[in-house]
Amino acid sequence: MVKLNKIYTRTGDDGTTGLVDGSRLPKHAERMEAIGAVDEANSALGLAAVALSGTGHAEAVFRIQNDMFDLGADLATPAVDGEDFAPSEMVLRIVPAQVEWLEGAIDALNEGLEPLTSFVLPGGNEAAARLHVARAAARRAERAMTALAAADATNPQALAYINRLSDYLFVLARVANATEGGDVKWIPGANR
Repeated sequence: MVKLNKIYTRTGDDGTTGLVDGSRLPKHAERMEAIGAVDEANSALGLAAVALSGTGHAEAVFRIQNDMFDLGADLATPAVDGEDFAPSEMVLRIVPAQVEWLEGAIDALNEGLEPLTSFVLPGGNEAAARLHVARAAARRAERAMTALAAADATNPQALAYINRLSDYLFVLARVANATEGGDVKWIPGANR
């Protein structure tokens, strides 16, 4: 359990930050960029959850927010040998069950939707618009995580999770719009 009595420590005043294993990295390192992007996406999820208040979808988003903290912890814990991404009592890792839950949720949400016949614009009602912002933030986190993976060992399940998350948010935005007039469709060249 985490216990924080004091929020500032001054240890980062030199431009570094600590990882779970006790090592320190520059705050601009690829690993820190990925962790920060995951935090941004999680904050966007919080805004989306507010717009989904009173629906069963808000609870699902809260569950995902918890998983996003697991994802941040996973990224903040470099693999000891560069390949071991097994979770333990002391090491949080994204595991296949978390990815599978997202896949099941995507499939369940998508069942009630009409097939896409066009690309959709990121908008519609407030909940859908917030979900699209969260989706774009998740895509940014994925780009940061794949950049990290190109330079340093990264849990493959973490990469799968962040990829599925943006898919989930896209489908959930479509569900939110289905209750109020449907998707806002892209009309190619409409304003030429």
